[in-house]
Amino acid sequence: MKRISILILMSLAAAAGGACAQQSGSPTGVAAPAEQPQQPRWGLGLGAAVSNAVYAGEGTRVTPFPLVTYQGERFFWQGIGGGAHLFKSSGFALDAILSARLDGVDRDDFGEVELAERGIARALLEDRDHGLDLGIAGTWRGGMGQIELEIKGDVTGTSKGYEAGIKYAYPFQWGGARISPHVGVSHLSKKMANYYYGTLPEETARGVVDYKPGSATVPRIGVDIVRPFAGRWAFIGNVAYKKLPGKISDSPLVEKDTDGVVSAFFGVSRGF
Repeated sequence: MKRISILILMSLAAAAGGACAQQSGSPTGVAAPAEQPQQPRWGLGLGAAVSNAVYAGEGTRVTPFPLVTYQGERFFWQGIGGGAHLFKSSGFALDAILSARLDGVDRDDFGEVELAERGIARALLEDRDHGLDLGIAGTWRGGMGQIELEIKGDVTGTSKGYEAGIKYAYPFQWGGARISPHVGVSHLSKKMANYYYGTLPEETARGVVDYKPGSATVPRIGVDIVRPFAGRWAFIGNVAYKKLPGKISDSPLVEKDTDGVVSAFFGVSRGF
């Protein structure tokens, strides 16, 4: 799957509807609903995601894409994820969620030299495709911050796995900006971790080393920022770090000495 497929996926999915990132304080996650009813609101803009290499020889990922957001009374979309409110009150929301999983990599994006050092010929590998996850999320909001619980599974048959996670965030205003530092942890099922970080049965049949990390727990920390300016415009940013457990960082497909991943998102959006 080529990089252009990421743009196509985001553009098509955004047309379905979603959440306004200017109000939620998160550019790519699922937003908690507003506490008061409001008219549907659209946002249009441009964004780019950047992350350091995870796979051997891959290099830094830079992915530009159109930023389309929507917040309605029932449906929402923002960035690469959205869904529908199943229940909401002033302190709790239960949502059905849909989001793109962009953990895939083309076989040709691996470094031949890096793989050869581990006794792997790049031509023997398969692509790791992106996926689409469907799940459910609950968000509790109060004076001490907010807690989000979610579980989502691959509905494309790509990995046939699932991910469960919990996140604590403490949003606050600083000048004209809304800042939301957060910490969390995700649990990848055995099938999902094996697909993205292990070697596949068809690869081992060709002579590639058999490596299966099994289920894995990945802690993370980050901060989101939304800064309105010039009326209906807003700057949206996010910086995050996730710590890879040894069973993932030891994979022959992962960049040498990589025990963590730094990612960032920056975008500008205009509300309508």
